[in-house]
Amino acid sequence: MTQPLLGKHIVVTRAREQAKEFIALLSARGAIPIEAPTIRIVEPEDISALDSACSELASFDWIVFTSSNGVDAFMRQLQAKCLELQTIHQIRLCAVGPATAAHLESYRLKVDLIPKEHHSSGIVDALSKHIAGSRVLLPRADLAKPDLPNALRNAGAEICDVVAYRTTPASSLSASVTQAFLENRIDVVTFTSASTVKNFVKLANVNHPTEFLGPTVVASIGPVTAEAAERLGIRTTIMPSIPTVPALVQSIEDYFR
Repeated sequence: MTQPLLGKHIVVTRAREQAKEFIALLSARGAIPIEAPTIRIVEPEDISALDSACSELASFDWIVFTSSNGVDAFMRQLQAKCLELQTIHQIRLCAVGPATAAHLESYRLKVDLIPKEHHSSGIVDALSKHIAGSRVLLPRADLAKPDLPNALRNAGAEICDVVAYRTTPASSLSASVTQAFLENRIDVVTFTSASTVKNFVKLANVNHPTEFLGPTVVASIGPVTAEAAERLGIRTTIMPSIPTVPALVQSIEDYFR
């Protein structure tokens, strides 16, 4: 059986603590994954809002999770407060997409709603007919845009939008990774969020990202990430129809096959 990814050098830009599954899937297909984390996931500077939300958990009708990071941060705070997890089983849960839903299920939580379109607008479309008069918790990143909570308020919900985690830039790209790009030895660079794209360009410290990338193929996990790349002059060649890491790996394999 042929291995289309055999010997392919593929850069993984997501946070180191998130990259294990991605690297394992690439390695299993014969690729050579290169870790080049461009972001770090850290705790909020002020945990009080998340702490209060956890203490008032029973007052919420819905919790909307927009990322796996939000799931981990929220569950970590619940466990730190030694709260009864039974309360969360009485609240309806919405996950932005299948990867976030799977993450919730790994905590033995039931997901009530996954929008057809796996982004903020899809959440609004899916939730708007369910949340009038409801209290909704949004545990999100510090850099998350206000569009989602504003739209849910317009749909009649009371929104508690709290910072569950922060996304910060990594300190640098390693000299070996930079040199590999300059020598055109990278086959694919992968981006799994808008932050990974923005920080990659910042860490590369180049005015013309396409010249730095050269013949490297760009793979983005979904349309939001691809749009962020496009705004920086980077054209996405590979993008799966479902924004998950396994689907991204499969799309890369299909491209080379």
